[in-house]
Amino acid sequence: MEHKAVSIRPFVGAVDFELSRSFYRDLGFQEVVLSPDMSLFKTADLGFYLQDANVKDWIDNTMIFLEVEDVKVFWDKLVTLDLPGKYKNVRLTPIRVDHWGSECFVHDPSGILWHFGEFTKK
Repeated sequence: MEHKAVSIRPFVGAVDFELSRSFYRDLGFQEVVLSPDMSLFKTADLGFYLQDANVKDWIDNTMIFLEVEDVKVFWDKLVTLDLPGKYKNVRLTPIRVDHWGSECFVHDPSGILWHFGEFTKK
């Protein structure tokens, strides 16, 4: 079956919705408020929905991979944001190189794990 997909947008929960909204804006996403309890966060043509929904099992098991053009450049800019200094529970993990490429990691204020990676160019 051919999908002819235009986008894919995961839904993400938040322990503290207002804090998470601020975090994602600081991380460089553009916010589109859809309702009092849901926003779309976009970068280029990609996006995800942040919900004011604190569902522990869901949040604790959410991981998102965002492919970036150059993970080293991304990491260098990420470090300058000092997100762990601004937001409780935010953690950054430096670049790790693997057989498929490289990635760094960010835990958001709720604990959602983001992988920012770059695939090895062939």
